[in-house]
Amino acid sequence: MIASMAPSAVLPAGDLMEPLAGRTVPAVELSKVSVTFGQAGDSVAALAETNLRIHEGEFLALVGPSGCGKSTILRLVGGLIQPTEGVVILGGREVAARALRIGMAFQNPTMLPWLTIEQNIMLPLKIVEPFRSQFRKEKRGAFRDKAHDLLAQVGLKGFAGKFPWQLSGGMLQRANLCRALIHEPRMLMLDEPFGALDQFTREELWAIMQKMWLAHRPTVLLVTHDLREAAFLGTRICVMSARPGRIVDDAPVPFARPRTIAMTFEPDFVALNQRLRSLIVEARGGATASEDPP
Repeated sequence: MIASMAPSAVLPAGDLMEPLAGRTVPAVELSKVSVTFGQAGDSVAALAETNLRIHEGEFLALVGPSGCGKSTILRLVGGLIQPTEGVVILGGREVAARALRIGMAFQNPTMLPWLTIEQNIMLPLKIVEPFRSQFRKEKRGAFRDKAHDLLAQVGLKGFAGKFPWQLSGGMLQRANLCRALIHEPRMLMLDEPFGALDQFTREELWAIMQKMWLAHRPTVLLVTHDLREAAFLGTRICVMSARPGRIVDDAPVPFARPRTIAMTFEPDFVALNQRLRSLIVEARGGATASEDPP
């Protein structure tokens, strides 16, 4: 069901509920980070020197032209690649120096087809400590209850025993969110998680994602091409330039929560989307106004 209609509330920047004030150490910090792929003579500069801070509990959305380095930043934060220059710092320490509990959800909600939805969701608990050492004892008790509770939160109560091939794409993406959150990650990384879904299912999942973020408050880094999605979900939106990517705009989203789909059609929300679109058109090299947004 799509979120119910309600008027939007626009808050002054100093009165925002989110981002959290008083944080001295950011959850994530990119300090003078750049990334170049390949060797000299055959190299590609993917990310220009970039500085970025994400505070604990924030929901940061990255938008920009295709190939601008959004997913590169995601991989840097996840420790999947190392910067060519600069450092990535998590909770005050370099990412390479510590293990970080991370949840991930991508555009394709890959599930193991021979496992039930419940078993797929519990997979991180078999891998990540401290859950791993307790898995054999708790897999039919507390951990199963945890999986069922998350499924109920996303509207999949009663589907734990089904197999992936028995669920629709939207249902699989809901289960994917459960799997990303079950091990209580400090950092949740979302790479176009709703991009393959139809518009109505996407909007439904935005509302579910907002509800789960409000309930669990992980620090979230979202990569998306959908400007409405960024503005609906984000506490901040960063706009990136064309490759080599760099952040050209970083601003809070000034709408109170809970946000509704109806709000996305109101003048203030539309104005924010138009501003983002103009920034991206400029960032991708001045495409004409008649072209579709990226």
